[in-house]
Amino acid sequence: MLTSTPFPKSFASDNHAGVHPAVMAAVTEANTGDAPAYGGDRWTREAEDAFRAEFGDRATVYPMFNGTGANVVGLSLLLRPYDAVLCPVSAHINTSECGAPERLLGTKLVPLAAEDGKISADDVRGQLSALGNVQHSQPRVVSISQATECGTCYTADEVAELAEFVHAHGLFLYMDGARLANAAAGLGCSLRALTTDAGVDVLSFGGTKNGAMGAEAIVILNPELDASALFLRKQAMQLASKMRFVSVQLTALLTGELWRENAAQANAMARRLADGVTGLPGVSLRYPVQSNSVFPVLPEKAIAELQQRYLFHVWDADERVVRWVTSFDTTAEHIDAFLADIRLAVQAAVGA
Repeated sequence: MLTSTPFPKSFASDNHAGVHPAVMAAVTEANTGDAPAYGGDRWTREAEDAFRAEFGDRATVYPMFNGTGANVVGLSLLLRPYDAVLCPVSAHINTSECGAPERLLGTKLVPLAAEDGKISADDVRGQLSALGNVQHSQPRVVSISQATECGTCYTADEVAELAEFVHAHGLFLYMDGARLANAAAGLGCSLRALTTDAGVDVLSFGGTKNGAMGAEAIVILNPELDASALFLRKQAMQLASKMRFVSVQLTALLTGELWRENAAQANAMARRLADGVTGLPGVSLRYPVQSNSVFPVLPEKAIAELQQRYLFHVWDADERVVRWVTSFDTTAEHIDAFLADIRLAVQAAVGA
């Protein structure tokens, strides 16, 4: 019998976590008096300065409400009506955005096989024969996720190699950075090293999964792509009237590298969880643990038993793979209590 109380801590998503106290305090501080709407406020200017400090002087930032909206706006900067986006088959834009890019942009997504969520120049090369063929949507954008939906991370060199290949063939490199903070913390590098310096053209920056109340951003690193961003953001319904409350969350995360502190905590707890299940009978890890997600293979009965007490998703029912995600406020006590119940559930399932 499991030992913990029902649903003590969610491992379903870092979206389930609360708001970091520093972010909440920043929102409260911004809630003083009147301020110009639609980004004409000082908090949005401060956010722009904070992003330039992280990503370089040529970076421009546009705060957004959510990740899907940010991806739609970011991709819209790069696409013509007859273009295609090449992405891993597991990409969030392909699996978890209800067809938003196709519906709202009219673009075609071309999913590429990716065992660990990552694609390389060789994967893209096989799609380039469509270039110039009037019968085919034209490859225009390569989209990668950092960290990937499988919890793996591209190194700076891997991003740079892909960017060099993509640009050599007249394409753009887009990064879905919903968990960019976790990747940078896990790799021990700056945000800029994985983006600006590596040749990314446009990225979404995730705040909500990293301690914000609800704040994402589009960061444009290729200045030639900036001209239409203001209008496309409005068309995509991502222009906040009281933008100060979105912007101030992002500034709070970037101040004093709170983003890194939060991501490092989440990553460390994922590692603690992965280490704790290693060696259990009938348990293995599907992907390397490089960020804040763990993908174990569990006995089927153990999955059913654990889901009576904990929130988490089944990633692949046929292969008995589940996904556990940790967050900035996951503690060692949360992990150790979960591990105690995992061991009981696995032992009962294996012994049955």
